[in-house]
Amino acid sequence: MKTEPIPAEPASLIDTSKMSREQRDALELTEAAREVSRDGFVSRLFMGAFDFDALNPYPLQRSEDRDQGDAFLQRLDAFLSEHVDPDEIDRSGEIPERVFAGLARLGAFGIKIPVEYGGLGLSQTNYCRAAVLLGSTCGNLTALLSAHQSIGVPQPLLLFGTEEQKRRFLPRVAAGEVSAFALTEPKVGSDPAKMETHAEPTDDGTHFILNGEKLWCTNGVKAGVIVVMAKTPPKNGRNQITAFLVEMDAPGVEVVRRCHFMGLRALYNGVIHFTDVKVPRENILLAEGKGLRVALTTLNTGRLTLPAACVGLSKRCLAISRRWAAERVQWGAAIGKHAAIAGKLARMAAETFAMEAMTFYAASLVDRDKHADVRLEAAMCKLWASERSWEHVNDAMQIRGGRGYETAASLAARGEEPVAIERMMRDSRINLIFEGSSEIMRLFIAREALEPHLKAGAAVLDSRLSARVRLRAAVKAAVFYARWYPRQWLPAHQRADGKLAPHVRWAARTGRRLARALFHSMLRHGPKLEREQLLLGRFVDIGTELFALSAACARASSLATADAAELADLASRAVRLRVGELFRGLHANTDRAAYRLAQRVLAGEHAALEAGTVGTAVPAVRV
Repeated sequence: MKTEPIPAEPASLIDTSKMSREQRDALELTEAAREVSRDGFVSRLFMGAFDFDALNPYPLQRSEDRDQGDAFLQRLDAFLSEHVDPDEIDRSGEIPERVFAGLARLGAFGIKIPVEYGGLGLSQTNYCRAAVLLGSTCGNLTALLSAHQSIGVPQPLLLFGTEEQKRRFLPRVAAGEVSAFALTEPKVGSDPAKMETHAEPTDDGTHFILNGEKLWCTNGVKAGVIVVMAKTPPKNGRNQITAFLVEMDAPGVEVVRRCHFMGLRALYNGVIHFTDVKVPRENILLAEGKGLRVALTTLNTGRLTLPAACVGLSKRCLAISRRWAAERVQWGAAIGKHAAIAGKLARMAAETFAMEAMTFYAASLVDRDKHADVRLEAAMCKLWASERSWEHVNDAMQIRGGRGYETAASLAARGEEPVAIERMMRDSRINLIFEGSSEIMRLFIAREALEPHLKAGAAVLDSRLSARVRLRAAVKAAVFYARWYPRQWLPAHQRADGKLAPHVRWAARTGRRLARALFHSMLRHGPKLEREQLLLGRFVDIGTELFALSAACARASSLATADAAELADLASRAVRLRVGELFRGLHANTDRAAYRLAQRVLAGEHAALEAGTVGTAVPAVRV
């Protein structure tokens, strides 16, 4: 008698048979594009296997690689200093053509593209160093170059392109032809199953006919070639998404509108419409139906650029705040001598050190293997750095006071130094939304954190399987957890020396505590755990904080300076305080009460609170 197999990698703890077709399609499409999780520091962290040796000794950049990067960075620094006026770019909403041309001459459009295809052939670490420099200077140029080569044509081509595709497109984009990545649609953000842009093969099979519309395509207004995600005909009953290289001058491609935003006012972001666009089959990336894998993998590595830019932004905020806090005198002393300001400066410095350690550790993994699976590290870097750097900009504005809120042009008109904190705040707010919002990052990391548990026990809860198969899965899961769970109560020993050793040992113990708490929540909530988004978010934040502490301590240990140790020590102390609050929040929170209230608000039951504003009636007083 034929027996049903136990799924080797079940898609979810959720019984998809109880889902709507739309929900099931979205889940299965995304899961089919996922890669098998690798056994890295972060993935092991959620299973209680804290391994400081994976980061220590910290992978400091090799001298020869640094020398190669230095040569380019010196030229880029000089160009940005002499030829770029970020405030004028902000005022005009345009990047001058001479800046485009100058960046192209420097090779800034092909930093990671190999020399044989016309690029500079620099490492991921040097690329991140360039992003730090750009992030400290001009958000518009950072977005231009990042969208072009982190998620635009160069990155997916380097990962998945054929040799013919690389020779056709890479020299063009390395020389300065702008590229872009088109995924989002008016009705599609993080749910690819709802994608409406579609491509149908021609009768002879040599081309696809592309129709649809893409929203918020960064660089789309200036691009010469873009990567477009589109639905293609289903196969074996499964939805298919395919990645196409599309020439922007092809008949039927139209930039319908340029979008304008609160910040990044020179962002060449637009709505692009496709009407019967004929795309050659040889312009498919990877393979038909593999587009979502192209998109997810590209975004995973491409995400590293954003935290690197956040490092540059935080360094700039620190420099501005330090100078002002030393010069500005109130109540007989420089404001940096007052505890309220001193606390902000110290936190800014320590967290900048930690985010730099996280980001360059992840970059080193890519340099070690260009196909390295850094999705968890990149997501954590993006989440932590974007949220911390936003706080740093806010602190810098508070330290500068009214001069922080005043525009650079107004400051200059009054004869003061035109420090553009106001512009930096507007430009940086998007970092919490770009390339996966903080909320999506937490859900993404939570899904990856649960992966080992899904492999071990999801089949037990899958009602689509027979009782016999589920029983076998239950026995298998029981054996796994009988071995795993007791180990989470054993002492966690880690090799660590010096001033930072207590922090490392605490992180090892806390990693075990995190694993136990996550497991207990799985037992308590079962298949409903995925709905507990705030709870899962706390687990993710704990893991991310442990990564930040570990990277900071490892980097400080390798640098072996008193300054680095001092920065890592304060960063670690702050992490320990935040993690304590997060653990308390697992059990003492307002999640359920807040959710009930939110549903009543959505139903209009608290509409009286909105009264008293323009266009509304003043409500009667109710007790």
